[in-house]
Amino acid sequence: MRALLLCVLFLPLPLSAGLSFETKLKDVHAGHDQREVTCDFEFSNDTDGAITIARYESTCSCMNVKVKGGKLRYEPGEKGTIRAIFDMGNFSGEVDKSVRLWLKGDPAGEPSITLTTRVHIPVLVEIEPKTVRWDVDAAGEPTTQVISITMNHDKPIHVLSVEPGNQKFTTELKTLEKGKAYELHVTPVEVSKPALGVIQIRTDAESSRYSSQRAFALVRKPVEP
Repeated sequence: MRALLLCVLFLPLPLSAGLSFETKLKDVHAGHDQREVTCDFEFSNDTDGAITIARYESTCSCMNVKVKGGKLRYEPGEKGTIRAIFDMGNFSGEVDKSVRLWLKGDPAGEPSITLTTRVHIPVLVEIEPKTVRWDVDAAGEPTTQVISITMNHDKPIHVLSVEPGNQKFTTELKTLEKGKAYELHVTPVEVSKPALGVIQIRTDAESSRYSSQRAFALVRKPVEP
């Protein structure tokens, strides 16, 4: 028994697995006309053994991932950088995009590390609410709901047109302050059956990110309590 205990005491200690990152979540604030943002995640191998990055990928086609120098194997004490490049496209508001890393020995569906870039993109054309809803009512009368459109820019942005997308809803645009504030009045033609409308809002904003916006109108069956 004593011999067994001595063997256990002198066994090598298990290596602490993984790479050490300064942070796995980074906030990035983008300009309203910026097309892409770059986020670097620095790490080090603080374990007693070599670590190999077996695979890495982003969770969105809008994000490109690179490892500095293409280096995948890191000896104890070595440092490296994962770079995430996010193509912002027509995104606005707060957007989370992630990168997943598999280290050598990780199961195929279980990456060891997830890195998240939280991008804050100005909302120059604010639509509230994004979706207006009515409950289906066979005997009900259609009512009007209002969507507010607010321009959060130092320059005026004008609404050029509003297209309800189909004949199931009617829309009326009212100007509260030209280039600054509008109200969009939406009314279903009927509420006796379900309906969905995608409302296209076009503006004269210079950036394509803000020149075309969407709101939604929905007649739905009442939600059960």
